[in-house]
Amino acid sequence: MSSPKFRRPPGVAKPKAVECPITLTPDEIATAQSWVLYEDEAIIVLDKPAGLSSQGGRIKAHTLDDLLWAFAKPGKARPRLIHRLDRDTSGVILTAKTKPGAAFLGEAMMAKRFRKSYLAIVAPGAPEPKGGMIDSPLRRESIGREAYMRVCAPDHPEAETARSRYRTLAANATAALVELSPDTGRMHQLRVHMASIGRPLAGDSRYGGALMLGGVAVPRLMLHAAKLTFPHPLGGERKVMAPLPSDFVAMLKALDLPIPEQPASDAVDQV
Repeated sequence: MSSPKFRRPPGVAKPKAVECPITLTPDEIATAQSWVLYEDEAIIVLDKPAGLSSQGGRIKAHTLDDLLWAFAKPGKARPRLIHRLDRDTSGVILTAKTKPGAAFLGEAMMAKRFRKSYLAIVAPGAPEPKGGMIDSPLRRESIGREAYMRVCAPDHPEAETARSRYRTLAANATAALVELSPDTGRMHQLRVHMASIGRPLAGDSRYGGALMLGGVAVPRLMLHAAKLTFPHPLGGERKVMAPLPSDFVAMLKALDLPIPEQPASDAVDQV
């Protein structure tokens, strides 16, 4: 006896096929797929390279959001970005494959259930003290077409609460390798907070970072999203780590700073 055919309930429209609005080359698709750190039925975690905008921007080039079409099945939507990284920041970035998954992760992020850890090179030398919490409100300021964040008084009408933890991992007279963990998620937060204590991130021309260190040109903003721990839409937690990119490692070597232990290729833990 044959199975009865499925009939769509009255008033429920058939889902429309989704068309990809851009054209990706085979090389772009392969490159995007090479960034995968972890993937399952609900999420994809990527290792974003420096120099790639997460979304939007004025540069006429594909963004990470565009390149997510490399993961879309025919007629289906692309994965959705859950958070963003600055253009010149490398490292872990999370996407969801489904609307329910994106909604779950978005709510979890708003509830501060995400834990983020960054590695950065700052100068000159180690911060004083070598570790602690920076609890300084920030406000947005526009200069021409550029947006900046500034430390401000708590009673400023545009003040936004901002807290960042930092810890010095290694240092010499020239520079330091620090671990940074934001408790809040303001634009440019880590960059502005470290600049506010006299240790701007190397390569950060916007906030006073050194462009030359130890006689070597700093190639870009020395900030890497090294680890992300988050609740999984299907239960439990995941911790995903991204290895340091080659330009960051080369800068540490040039500065005679130790290279921290790097995660294995399958650096994903169920917490």
